[in-house]
Amino acid sequence: MESTAVFPGTFDPITNGHLDLIKRSSRIFEKIIVAVAASPSKHTMFDLNTRVNLCNDSIKDLKNVSAEGFDGMLIDYLKSKKANILIRGVRTGLDFEYESQLSNMYKVESPDIEMVILPPNPSVSFISSTLVREVIIHRGNIEKYVPKAVVEKVKQL
Repeated sequence: MESTAVFPGTFDPITNGHLDLIKRSSRIFEKIIVAVAASPSKHTMFDLNTRVNLCNDSIKDLKNVSAEGFDGMLIDYLKSKKANILIRGVRTGLDFEYESQLSNMYKVESPDIEMVILPPNPSVSFISSTLVREVIIHRGNIEKYVPKAVVEKVKQL
């Protein structure tokens, strides 16, 4: 049976921290879906199609990884993909507490779901999409924090 894992997030934009987790996960699981959440309540900088395209451009060299957008509840998305493995990254203790709460909720809704929590590589552990958006807003250099596709897209803004 093929193991399909889902790495969900808003990816607004995808960062080198995300890529670190995706690459490491791609060595563990047979298939990874980067699930880009519509997240209308977050008022994203980039629209859903742009975020999906930036993810796909950034992961194109990983043959067992793809990205697609979704709207609605993550638990329903996992069921639609027949995936029961959820990949999450944690940078801090607060992240871990939040992810633990989510994991427990998912277990109540779907007992077959397993959550794999990965700590980031120390070289990218401080990077967040929020930090990158702040740098973009202030016209700073984001090249060290994001994949090339994001840098190119931001130049077009």
